[in-house]
Amino acid sequence: MKPKLIIFDFDGTLCDTRSNIIIAFRATMERLGLPLRSEAACAATIGLTLFDGFKTLYPEFSDAEAQHAVETYRAIFAERRAELMPELFPGVRETLDALYRSGYTLSIASSRLTDSLMLFMREHHIDNYFSYVVGSDSVTKHKPAAEPTLKTLQALDVKASEALVVGDMPVDILMARNAGVRNVGVTWGNASREELEQAQADYIIDAIGELITILE
Repeated sequence: MKPKLIIFDFDGTLCDTRSNIIIAFRATMERLGLPLRSEAACAATIGLTLFDGFKTLYPEFSDAEAQHAVETYRAIFAERRAELMPELFPGVRETLDALYRSGYTLSIASSRLTDSLMLFMREHHIDNYFSYVVGSDSVTKHKPAAEPTLKTLQALDVKASEALVVGDMPVDILMARNAGVRNVGVTWGNASREELEQAQADYIIDAIGELITILE
């Protein structure tokens, strides 16, 4: 069945936030005097909430320590907002415009806070394309749990069989599968093709324009 709704991840799918996230992680580690983690280790947490990301990087952290790191990270981002503002991936704006004009309903399910997400979307003038946005503060069970997808389906009154999730990380694919929704893994983000295959992505694409072909 041709989908009515396309649910996009944001970081690593629509917006190239990898380097910005790594910079903010490393700056947080330095400010708090934490043992530095590698760029690869930081990048591997993309798709998780910041809280879960710091817990992954520092398994010995208490919840309070992880939350303090999250608050420090956000303060650093606010201080360096101009420097850390990411760019859209090539072809994203054109593809979103084509999908929107073709009548698809578009939404976002992200592990980023809603305010931060909306800031980026407005900065790049793509917020008008999306009918619904789920940030990490909108759900209690985050990716790879199904809740972000299920909440979107309920809000937009769309069946699981009428939706498609597009994301760059295995947690995006697993979120979709847990909700019974078909999915597309993208290779230009933060996970490899092999990792997306292991997560059992229904489709894998190498450029966002290929999404149009899948939908035909």
